[in-house]
Amino acid sequence: MRLDLFLPLLKRPKPGRDRMIARPLRNLAAGFLPDRLFSQTAAKIQPGLVRRILKSIGPTWLSSPVRRIVQAVCFLAFLWLFFYVCWPYGGKDHAADMAGRALIPAASFLALDPLVSLSTALAAKAWVWSLVWAGGILLVCVLIPRGFCGYICPLGTLIDLFDWSIGKHVERFRVRRDGWWMNLKYYLLLGVLICSCLGVLVSGFVSAIPVITRGFLFILGPLQMGLIRGFYQVPHINPGQWLSIALFLGVLAMGLWRPRFWCRYVCPSGALFSLGNFFRATERKVEDTCIHCNKCVEICPFDAIKADFTTRTADCTLCQTCGGVCPTHSIKFVERTDISHLKKENDPPTLETPISRRGWLSGIAAGAAAALLVRLPAAVADEPAIRPPGSVPEDKFLDLCIRCGECFKACPNNVLQPMGLGDGLDNLWTPRAVPSWSGCEPSCNNCGQVCPTGAIRALPMAEKRAARMGLAIVDHDTCLPHAGKEACQLCVDECNAAGYHAIEFELVHGSFDAQGTPVEGTGFLAPVVKENLCVGCGLCETRCGNVNDKTKHLLARSAITVHAGGTNEDRISTGSYVQLRAQRLDAANKKGADNSYKIDF
Repeated sequence: MRLDLFLPLLKRPKPGRDRMIARPLRNLAAGFLPDRLFSQTAAKIQPGLVRRILKSIGPTWLSSPVRRIVQAVCFLAFLWLFFYVCWPYGGKDHAADMAGRALIPAASFLALDPLVSLSTALAAKAWVWSLVWAGGILLVCVLIPRGFCGYICPLGTLIDLFDWSIGKHVERFRVRRDGWWMNLKYYLLLGVLICSCLGVLVSGFVSAIPVITRGFLFILGPLQMGLIRGFYQVPHINPGQWLSIALFLGVLAMGLWRPRFWCRYVCPSGALFSLGNFFRATERKVEDTCIHCNKCVEICPFDAIKADFTTRTADCTLCQTCGGVCPTHSIKFVERTDISHLKKENDPPTLETPISRRGWLSGIAAGAAAALLVRLPAAVADEPAIRPPGSVPEDKFLDLCIRCGECFKACPNNVLQPMGLGDGLDNLWTPRAVPSWSGCEPSCNNCGQVCPTGAIRALPMAEKRAARMGLAIVDHDTCLPHAGKEACQLCVDECNAAGYHAIEFELVHGSFDAQGTPVEGTGFLAPVVKENLCVGCGLCETRCGNVNDKTKHLLARSAITVHAGGTNEDRISTGSYVQLRAQRLDAANKKGADNSYKIDF
């Protein structure tokens, strides 16, 4: 079995030695394509048009065009999912709009990162649906070891672009190839898993796909929103978001030390794939015709070639770039058991840096310390955050949320916004609804559809409209009718238009005759929230604040606000919100409460 997918260096073939898999494909294509596209080696070595084009793009494109094409397709797919599928606008029915664009799930790349799924399952002590996807990519990596890193990962492709455009032009920060950082990714992986076993999820801070997703979200997301819908709809960036941006840019800047420094030495997701390489069925082999030219070492993007030109099997991604520059065609990609014609190992001596016991102990200590640090309470205690509809109970929510930011991108009008440093590291970058900015759209359930771990349940629309995020509470001291200032029914109109009918009127400050009948023309009709029907969407708070505060300047803030926590919200991991609502209404009816309003799903 051979998996030679690279484009070999041109040389005159020798009888019995031309075994490249591309040869039958070339002969087939030559039957109906022009000769000028193909290289000639019979009389004089002359590159064809395809080779000349690939060489003009870059040496790695010439060496391994299959890998580069797959990389480009995957990166474009990531951009398509992020900027198009997760764009929550297009019509009145936000859920149907996004579902119509999602040919593949919006969280596909997040689900493919096995560290995300494994750490989440360990932290939550529960099954996570994305484990199936992660298991699938690990099975693929049996044939193409660490193939996710070499072919699929969009962060790796972005790092390649940074190294090509900026990194290769800056030499002053370069570090040597061998150093204490050689095995850093394994220690970091150990720390992440230790945290997960202690019930603290930190993989979202350092896993490859959450890092690039958040980076795009906080840098390019506001730009997309501003250019298409207006910059007035972009919320202010908080210090926690600046920290995420700095982390993302720092990952790219590591390329100034060495190309793909993050992928080679730091990425814990890559370390998990490296451990999976122990189960590889194929690997890179070097034959005894090797002439020690060092070209393979120089071009390898993952530092997976030892000083003796053999393979660091834990680091090799089977990108096959090295095969395309080998002048003697000594490199082959075959089954693991192939030992024919191999060169002698440790010639010259490799002097590899081993994985140290001190490093393992440091990883364990760092993981335990990180778990304690993340669990520290916020410096300023605040009321509970309003979580997205369908969020599981808070403790489990924090164990499942990987802070990827997909829900922010898919949320129309930026109702969901990231929590900041002031809310504590445990809440950092987790989503909360901000009804003072905008209300939760009645026709949208996007946040649950894009969540890769189940921290936000993927609810049907009827269930989402029954899921209680919080409870709207009217401030009688500032509400215009309750304070006896003037008539106002903004919140009632907004609630009825959304189909919830959770706010009714009562007469206040009115005069009554001797029979107790209200005197016509006196008093005000003031809003009263029906607790059993309110879902805490915040549309009422948004409407009151935008008109009475920001436009008319009659109030300092909205007179009706949404509050979460306790009995104000429904947080269940399983079961039906519709049934929970029905049970609550039945209980209220038995107590004699007036629940005659229709629930419009």
